[in-house]
Amino acid sequence: MNNKGTSICVFSAKGGVGKTITTLNLAGIFEVLNKRVLIIDFDLSGGGISVALNIPNGKSIYHLAYDYNNNQYREFSDYVTKYDDKIDVLASPKDPRQAGKIDPKYVEIILDKAVFNYDVVLIDTTHDLTDANILTLDLVDHILFMVTNDPLDLKNMRSLISIFKDLNLNNYKVILNESIFPFKNYFGIYDIKNIIKANIDYVLSKDFYIKNMDTIVMNGKIITLDKKASSFFAKDYATLMGICTDIFKEGEKHEDA
Repeated sequence: MNNKGTSICVFSAKGGVGKTITTLNLAGIFEVLNKRVLIIDFDLSGGGISVALNIPNGKSIYHLAYDYNNNQYREFSDYVTKYDDKIDVLASPKDPRQAGKIDPKYVEIILDKAVFNYDVVLIDTTHDLTDANILTLDLVDHILFMVTNDPLDLKNMRSLISIFKDLNLNNYKVILNESIFPFKNYFGIYDIKNIIKANIDYVLSKDFYIKNMDTIVMNGKIITLDKKASSFFAKDYATLMGICTDIFKEGEKHEDA
């Protein structure tokens, strides 16, 4: 593959907002769009992508960094694990103690190699502004900020967006995830936009609240790859599809420019 793929980081200002599940659902949509996808789990000390997908956690980011540092690196494919024919995973370290041994410089090395091997590179991270996460946000093509109706989450997101505005960075979209706290109606859309001082680009509705999420995770399933998902969650499936297609439309505009 010679063409450069698109890199996307799903980020939040607070934990527990549905970031990992959304990353997986986007991967499913991209598969439906016939894209080759790599999910990178940059939650180095506690990543859950491998666990959520029931894939064996063998080679990981730690092994890639170790081999690269010791001149033993050969092929990028040696470090990824296949989920299905279209989706691969570059896992976080199985042992959290290995996280501290990974220099942030490997973020750039990994992303540079990944985008030339896949159509789409989806990155899940922690919500902390660590050196590695800041570098990730600086390097990716697109950022999807996830926020909920929670007051603390909204205040944290306002601070995060203000930093981006100060740095004149505008390669982000905001996703309001109403499915996380479907029974808590603190604020309406208008109030939320005023609180975070930014637009809400996409909304995952309360209808996307999944009661048997524990069963889905235990079975290692991606919701958007279920044949019934496009009809059962029609509105939110369409929203996720819109996010993915919008990203490629933006890429085509940049190429034309």
